[in-house]
Amino acid sequence: MSPMSDTPARIAEVQRNTKETQIRVRVNLDGSGQARLATGIGFFDHMLDQIARHGLIDLDIEAKGDLHIDGHHTVEDVGITLGMAVAQAVGDKRGLTRYGHSYVPLDEALSRVVIDFSGRPGLAMDVKFTSGSIGAFDTQLAFEFFQGFVNHALVSLHVDNLKGHNAHHQCETIFKAFGRALRMAMTLDPRSAGVIPSTKGTL
Repeated sequence: MSPMSDTPARIAEVQRNTKETQIRVRVNLDGSGQARLATGIGFFDHMLDQIARHGLIDLDIEAKGDLHIDGHHTVEDVGITLGMAVAQAVGDKRGLTRYGHSYVPLDEALSRVVIDFSGRPGLAMDVKFTSGSIGAFDTQLAFEFFQGFVNHALVSLHVDNLKGHNAHHQCETIFKAFGRALRMAMTLDPRSAGVIPSTKGTL
């Protein structure tokens, strides 16, 4: 059971297969931040680990993709599949806090992430990476990951890197802040148990 004792456990598993990738994602939104990750892109696994640890989400991701071409399809499709799993685990959003935000620093870098489980996909991302790659990770793919996620989690997401000179630090603060914003937004509020957090009555 999730923290609100009368609410079913918020766990989902999604498998998505295409000619380019085979992705399996399992999430427990009420976990402790444990992660098992195998995407074939080391730095990307490191970023996904930040989401799990700082979002207190148990995250199990297996991905096989066409890395002989590049990492684009793998990173984008992990974002899509993770979004699908989160949407499934969240359910009808009754009792959900709905909104979440976080500022995260790392040395000279500072990033802000704000999320709304609105039921409407939207991404506004303002990040000027100082390097085109971090290890084997193309920094342009950070956008593709978040775009895939928002389109299938049906959230509005704002991602801003406010300061930073080191691309590794820029990227890490983004993913840490994303994890913490998710954690806030997905927390169940006992004061609004059973209530959908919208005056429309649906999200």
